[in-house]
Amino acid sequence: MRRRLPGVTAVLAAAVLALLGGGCATDSDESDEREDRAAGEPTGEAGEPSEEAEEPGTTLPGLPTADEAREQLAALTVAEPRPMTGYSRDRFPHWTSTDGCTVRGTVLRRDGEDVTVDDDCQPVSGTWHSAYDGEVFTDPGDIDIDHMVPLANAWRSGADEWTDEEREAFANDLDSPQLLAVGARVNREKGDQSPDQWAPPAEEFACTYARAWTAVKDSYGLTITAGERDTLGTMLDSCG
Repeated sequence: MRRRLPGVTAVLAAAVLALLGGGCATDSDESDEREDRAAGEPTGEAGEPSEEAEEPGTTLPGLPTADEAREQLAALTVAEPRPMTGYSRDRFPHWTSTDGCTVRGTVLRRDGEDVTVDDDCQPVSGTWHSAYDGEVFTDPGDIDIDHMVPLANAWRSGADEWTDEEREAFANDLDSPQLLAVGARVNREKGDQSPDQWAPPAEEFACTYARAWTAVKDSYGLTITAGERDTLGTMLDSCG
């Protein structure tokens, strides 16, 4: 199985340069298969608005086309979930900081509009469109950074065999469509569920969701269940 697990330092350095052009990286936590609301925002000089971001989903890095996702899905290994023995969120260290900012902050800047930060690189204001439910937020405290494939789901589908460094790279991956700023409430409803157990209430996001989920599982060589595969296939059919 393929597993794209570059060193943590290399991942974050490359991601920060690509996304920020020398700006800040980010920070935040999914709490127990659910994302944390912490504050830890983006780049730019203190108090100055960051560049306007595109719609969430279209900005997700590494997002395959529907046809590419279908090929990736067909190649994934179908298996029963592995046991949760030994699982802890601490086995997936996040959120990492670079240049005084965190991975959470980088994602907030990327997915928000008119984001401003303070001297500590913490979010002060901005506008965020939650692609999962279509809600719009102006308080960064109402936003979680979701792991597209939740940490516990990854553990059950192969990450239990990784090193802690590999898990840290996965939890802070800015190069794949793994991290997305969404409303805290809808993110916590999702928890650690797979697409056959939970889907975004905003049905128009189903295509992007399936492409992103499939790409992450493909990148890291994670397994899927039969129900997960079938539901992803149906979601990809909505792409047209």
